[in-house]
Amino acid sequence: MALDFLFLYEHIVREFDNDALIMAELKRRGYSVELMQLMDRKKLKYFTCKKPKVIVTSAMYDNETLNSFVYNNVGKLDKVVNLHWEEVLSREQELSDFYNMKQNAAKCTHICWGNEARNRIIKGGVPENNAVVTGAVQLDFVRNQFDGYYLTRDELCRKYGLDNSKKWLLYISSFSCAFMDDAEVAELNAMTDLDFAGFKAVGARSMTTTLEWFDRLLDENPDCQLIYRPHPSEWQSPPLDEMKRKHSNFVVISDYSVKQWVKCCDTVLTWMSTSLAEIYFSGKSCIVVRPEPLFDDYDPVIYEGVNACDSYEKLDAAIRSDEIPFPTDIEMLKSHYDFTEQPAYMRICDLLEQTYREPPRDRPFGEGFKPHFNALKFVVLIGLHIMDSLHINPMWFKFLIGENAAVKTQRLLGYIDKARLSRKQIDDKIAEMSTYLN
Repeated sequence: MALDFLFLYEHIVREFDNDALIMAELKRRGYSVELMQLMDRKKLKYFTCKKPKVIVTSAMYDNETLNSFVYNNVGKLDKVVNLHWEEVLSREQELSDFYNMKQNAAKCTHICWGNEARNRIIKGGVPENNAVVTGAVQLDFVRNQFDGYYLTRDELCRKYGLDNSKKWLLYISSFSCAFMDDAEVAELNAMTDLDFAGFKAVGARSMTTTLEWFDRLLDENPDCQLIYRPHPSEWQSPPLDEMKRKHSNFVVISDYSVKQWVKCCDTVLTWMSTSLAEIYFSGKSCIVVRPEPLFDDYDPVIYEGVNACDSYEKLDAAIRSDEIPFPTDIEMLKSHYDFTEQPAYMRICDLLEQTYREPPRDRPFGEGFKPHFNALKFVVLIGLHIMDSLHINPMWFKFLIGENAAVKTQRLLGYIDKARLSRKQIDDKIAEMSTYLN
């Protein structure tokens, strides 16, 4: 029996709740849905008996993305909808060839959270009919409709040993490149044609100073509990281990979505996270912590004109203040997020249902695209999943494959383990989401 919709995801904390909500609504409407991680082994059923009618991807940039995300997972399919998770960019990224959909990827259907993104990608070459404003599904969770979905402070205290009597400070980290090696940075530079070496350098410096300020802040404000939420790409960070050792009121928690922690914390701090919208629409106080300025090359556009704390004294004063003005231009923020009375998940499902029922808007696999099946990746993914299932440490074989290859394999295994969801987890989450549908 053919599958109606196949969803592809990359990061659990960024996408799982959002995907599950959309999938729950589609199931309510009578459609079949499944979820697949980008690093899952390839499945023959998606090329044959369960080939989806519509594939819903996490990103879509060029022919290589189209080939990797679609052709190598389901074969040729013209009904491709891009959920477009990397949407609020820096000025440099907006001008970058990489972040503007090109080649046959422009012929897919691209979801836009607001008119700013729609205008940008149309200007970059996406046909107007292929760019659709739906609002941002992640903001649906701040609506009263989802009261009761998140864990309470008491429940978080029991699970993580937090102190409910303290003032909870949430730090949303964006230090995704701070601990990357030179080879990883070079790979990003080559892929995006941007300066990630510079971003890594400013990120590493900013992280060091920010943690020094937090060290002092926690000593001088023992009534505060600082919850550090790392970026999905940020792991194995010795400075964070040192902070946890020194301060009982400093914890690092990567579980759950940003919205869970925004909902329960008193004040939110960040460097350059695009979670500003969740913070604003949740009605929470926000402090932008920047030991040094960020140039437009790296800064998300919604931070234009930001009022940031650039010294420890300003940070300490803001933490102690009863009233903290929102640090960025609210009208600018709203132009990037079309927050209407109708929830975004309903608008997205209307679009997906239309895509399912009607002929394709465009032909991504038409002229200009030459598909190629990545046999090496197919074999490597099978091998990685076998290693992961058997708990094989690639460092055992570094004398055979070399230390660099062993380290890279270990990193891939860590990513696979971190991004894995069982069939039961997916079904349970969809069932949970169904209880919150209108």
